[in-house]
Amino acid sequence: MKSKQQLQVLVADVLDKLISEDLLPAIDVPEINIERTRQKEHGDFSCNIAMVLAKHAQCAPRDLAQLIVDRLPASKMVEKIELAGPGFINFFLTDEPLYQVIRDVISEGSRFGHAEIGAGQKVIIEFVSANPTGPLHVGHGRGAAYGDALARLLRAAGYDVHTEYYVNDAGRQMNILAVSVWLRYLELCGEELDFPANAYKGDYVWDIAASIHRSRGNELHRRIDDVFVGVPPDEPLGGDKESHIDGLIERARDLLADDYSIVFEQGLNEITDNIRRDLSEFGVEFNHWFSERSLHQSGEMENAIKKLEKNGYLYEKEGAKWFRSTDFGDEKDRVVIRDNGQTTYFASDIAYHLDKLDRGFDRLIDIWGADHHGYVARVKAALQALDAEKDRFEVLLVQFAILYRGGKKLSMSTRSGEFVTLRELRNEVGNDAARFFYVMRKCEQHMDFDLDLAKSQSSDNPVYYVQYAHARICSVMGQLDERKLPLPDPASVSLELLTEDHEKAIMNQLSRYHEVIESAASNHEPHQIAYYLRELANAFHTYYNTHQFLIDDEGLRNARLVLIQATRQVLASGLDLLGVSAPENM
Repeated sequence: MKSKQQLQVLVADVLDKLISEDLLPAIDVPEINIERTRQKEHGDFSCNIAMVLAKHAQCAPRDLAQLIVDRLPASKMVEKIELAGPGFINFFLTDEPLYQVIRDVISEGSRFGHAEIGAGQKVIIEFVSANPTGPLHVGHGRGAAYGDALARLLRAAGYDVHTEYYVNDAGRQMNILAVSVWLRYLELCGEELDFPANAYKGDYVWDIAASIHRSRGNELHRRIDDVFVGVPPDEPLGGDKESHIDGLIERARDLLADDYSIVFEQGLNEITDNIRRDLSEFGVEFNHWFSERSLHQSGEMENAIKKLEKNGYLYEKEGAKWFRSTDFGDEKDRVVIRDNGQTTYFASDIAYHLDKLDRGFDRLIDIWGADHHGYVARVKAALQALDAEKDRFEVLLVQFAILYRGGKKLSMSTRSGEFVTLRELRNEVGNDAARFFYVMRKCEQHMDFDLDLAKSQSSDNPVYYVQYAHARICSVMGQLDERKLPLPDPASVSLELLTEDHEKAIMNQLSRYHEVIESAASNHEPHQIAYYLRELANAFHTYYNTHQFLIDDEGLRNARLVLIQATRQVLASGLDLLGVSAPENM
């Protein structure tokens, strides 16, 4: 049992005793809050229970605190107890809990620090979910690193976590991609045209068109004059780019008939496969890739709309069907079925989230780009209208990452003319640096990504600094083998020999790991793990630079080796929570 939990049990037992002796009115004892102190002179942990219960006990908080302290039994983990301020109970611990932490790390291995706060709760996290209309860019990369780290964290905290990528494989954007690919294909067939302002222009569109041309030859060729018949003029010609591209989609469907699906599917599949590959190489795997089209094919879209209608939250206006989202605090009502009978993206979102609820998940977590903040209120409104509890759904917004090189902000353009891809970033700085840097800030904070720093091998580079601590410990263990010195048996080592301030600083850091995991998971803040690892690495590097490990004193040598073994394990475990490797040499 962790020190914090042991103290909670001690205090709870005293409160039960006070109630049984009629010194405290009978109550359901609330959760006892034990927190680490910020200043060493105030002890190791502090408890505010006397202030919480003072009013109920009808006595001064400090008097109640004294009553509790007087009845606390002796414990080998507690050196002394002091009262402070209006009624805080401050605990000063012996070194025994620190030594026990080392034993726990060695015995529990990669499970050390894991918690059970999420036991019995099923959570689904949907993240990235970029439209399959182009490659992933650096903004998607931040969402991928954050979402995957959060999933790992919640699993470590005891949650049953399911991760999902929602593939937007239906709707207008996919049709714009299909038309873009077909027009490039027509150019490969020898046609000349002014490429639409609202089409996708990246080089990847050429690549997809070329793959169709290689496999199909001129089978899908149509005369360009026929393609533009009846299509409204484009923006550069005084027209409207939206109407122009929609007209081209309609013409492509008419001219290609059943063959339109060839172009559509080729574009969808090639880009989705590329996205899968990028994410897999980035260390991000999903339990499920959910198809938007399946909502239409399975009838779930129709069922969701019927349920909203049954609950009285739909009405008709100007030929369209509207959802009364203002009933739940949204700024305006939202269209779910357009006047042409087509469902909106919002209708798909409603059906998808209802499907998640129907699959039995207790909590739904969506991770979206910050530019989607306007969608939060309407989706929350829809779920409430579908009888879901408000707090079952949570949206976490991820801000964009701004790249810098040489102190200068980078233009977000590449040869594709659109953005820096995640693959280009990974190729430049590597997966480990990319993932660590992405999660060093709260997701809702803007982040500046310094490419030079991410590639540097210096203590200023946080991921290098942490990984180097792990590698240094591995090097010490390698030297142990070279000198033919035995690896100590942790069970037989006298940890009481670890009395140096630097050693206690490391042990204190190790003892915090469980609390950091709980806090990071509860607050959905993987950056807490990154900060913790930097602090632990700093404690180790300071220790390494000050003391020798492979000394003649066998007892002290073995104690120090077991201490750094435990440190290596926690460094590796923490890095794994962020999806970052723990190299043995650097």
